[in-house]
Amino acid sequence: MDQSAILHLEGIYKQFPRTDAPAVEAVTLTLNQGDILGLLGPSGCGKTTLLRMIAGFERPDRGAVEIAGRVVADVKQWVPPERRDVGMVFQDYALFPHLTVAKNVAFGLQALKKKSPKAVKHRVAEVLELVGLSGLGDRYPHELSGGQQQRVALARALAPGPALVLLDEPLSNLDVQVRLRLRQELREILKAAGTSGVFVTHDQEEALSISDWVAVMRGGRLEQWGTPEEIYLQPASRFVAEFVTQANFIPARRRGDRWETEVGCFAIAPDIDEIRPESGRADLMVRQEDFILKPDETAPVVIRDRQFLGRELHYCLRVPSGRELIARTRAGGRSLPVGMRVRVTVPEEAVRVFPVPSAEAGLPAWGVGNRE
Repeated sequence: MDQSAILHLEGIYKQFPRTDAPAVEAVTLTLNQGDILGLLGPSGCGKTTLLRMIAGFERPDRGAVEIAGRVVADVKQWVPPERRDVGMVFQDYALFPHLTVAKNVAFGLQALKKKSPKAVKHRVAEVLELVGLSGLGDRYPHELSGGQQQRVALARALAPGPALVLLDEPLSNLDVQVRLRLRQELREILKAAGTSGVFVTHDQEEALSISDWVAVMRGGRLEQWGTPEEIYLQPASRFVAEFVTQANFIPARRRGDRWETEVGCFAIAPDIDEIRPESGRADLMVRQEDFILKPDETAPVVIRDRQFLGRELHYCLRVPSGRELIARTRAGGRSLPVGMRVRVTVPEEAVRVFPVPSAEAGLPAWGVGNRE
């Protein structure tokens, strides 16, 4: 493992008894010191199981886990959670209701307490200040808001100065507005502490906004690893494009140097040999915010519905085949009414090409003059 790496997973595999498929399969990744990793994926994709194996709550069937250059799990050895130098923030915070905030934070400092009770008091005050809870040490968990309880749980995890902090859906129990505010605070706290972090989430915006690196998981496997920008702008698979960006997919047919679709033609020139050379068919991926809508009474696309979401307008578009597309535009400009026909254009650089799913390979392709 690289000397700058805080976490390295090599070929991690885990299958639970009486299950047909592994929960985690062949996951290999490396996280450098000071970076934050978001494990992103739908329910059942294996992200929480992977986090539990890093923490030591589950043992991998195969593969190795290294933390700060030390092997903590492989076929020969297994280090228990309390000796892995990791902090853990659980989904429900797991605070002790009968202990004050200060005593909750001090719980993981028992070894330091034996040496210097004064040092414990100083460290508790230090981490409470770090998470913005100075002056609340004498309160009990039930006297705090959900956001404050989350900060206490984070402070408790940070207090011993672990090499790595693990967070399991840390913001999932909070109201929407509190979650939005704490996204940035969580990142700032980890960065200020100089602590590396791995957190599990199924929320795409949460992963993109907090992480330095995102690992998208599907069916126990690592589907794509990259920066938030790479994951969003350059999805490596159709699954990543659909799950992370909620992108639209438009059936297309290659005609010379253009792709023809039922919403218009796109002058792009990818290597068609890598798409489907026998038919010249593909699906064009277009993110919702990349659609440009202009009123046009002759256009084949109709606005079926419109939703005002404050800063954005979401349009549901119906195309001739009956397929529906979603367009997202900034609010504040002209609002287009339901029932209006619109011409749809997309910047060429915003279009990505994906192969047609194999299950659809035998279906007739949509093309100009073939509106089926």
